[in-house]
Amino acid sequence: MTMTPFALQYARPQAGEPVAPYAFDEAQQVNLLAGGGYAAEDAALLARLGSTASTAGSKTHWDD
Repeated sequence: MTMTPFALQYARPQAGEPVAPYAFDEAQQVNLLAGGGYAAEDAALLARLGSTASTAGSKTHWDD
C-alpha cells in the first residue's frame, strides 16, 4: 500500500485563466473585439461577463 498525503486526496487542478473574447489595444487604450469593435459597446458581452475591465492598472490603482 502506498501512502498519499491527506491533502493530495482532495487536491483539484487549478482552473486556467478565463479567455476573454477581446484584447487590449495599447494604441487606443481600449479593449477591442476580434472584429475591431469596442468591447464596452457589446451589450451581450457586458451582460455575460459583467465588465470589460483590463487588469493593466489594477495592481497600482485601487479604483481601476
